[in-house]
Amino acid sequence: MLSQCARFIRRLCFTRRALTVACFLLVAAGVALFYSNWLIVNASQHLTWNDIQTVPARNVGLVLGAKPGNRYFTRRINTAAALYHAGKVKWLLVSGDNGKKEYDEPSAMQQALIAKGVPEAAIFCDYAGFSTLDSVVRARKVFGENRITIISQAFHNQRAIWLAQQYGIDAIGVNAPDLNKRHGTYTRLREKLARVSAVLDAKILHRQPKYLGAGVTIGAVSAHGCPSRQ
Repeated sequence: MLSQCARFIRRLCFTRRALTVACFLLVAAGVALFYSNWLIVNASQHLTWNDIQTVPARNVGLVLGAKPGNRYFTRRINTAAALYHAGKVKWLLVSGDNGKKEYDEPSAMQQALIAKGVPEAAIFCDYAGFSTLDSVVRARKVFGENRITIISQAFHNQRAIWLAQQYGIDAIGVNAPDLNKRHGTYTRLREKLARVSAVLDAKILHRQPKYLGAGVTIGAVSAHGCPSRQ
């Protein structure tokens, strides 16, 4: 009987400790979500535009990658092309994932922009934009651009602009149309976690892009902005 009581007390103590730890982790997660969201939204205020005609002109627009053919991809391409045709950028740097031979976001973006009337010579490809941080930091460290206009959806632009600030880049954003709440719920939930990850990467881990490599100059002097990936 005494041994049964002892086992019950031990289980009760373990359960209480487990609940305490679980509550602490839950509160910590909530604080991290709130703080990272506040930090990113606050830092990007007044730095994004919905109306292309009112956007300050800059030399380079950075188009952030998405899965080719999906609605985020299409809307970013449409916005980037409109920005170029409005004379708000001279060059477009398309940055995305090309980690596998059969998956090539930058080349898909290049072809989609050409189909929208953007000259091939005005497009430069970054084939190592494996994350938003990689795309933004490589724009400076590989392509030598410290003042950029980022093209993506508003929620993505906020995080990209905040990351740019952490790495010494002067960035503004042009917001491509978002999806409605019904179709964009999963992406918005994922964005909450991505903001926590961004703060950890930039503030604590001081993460750098996966790849850097030789520098590329964006401009008319460059022979080819998007080398063949064959």
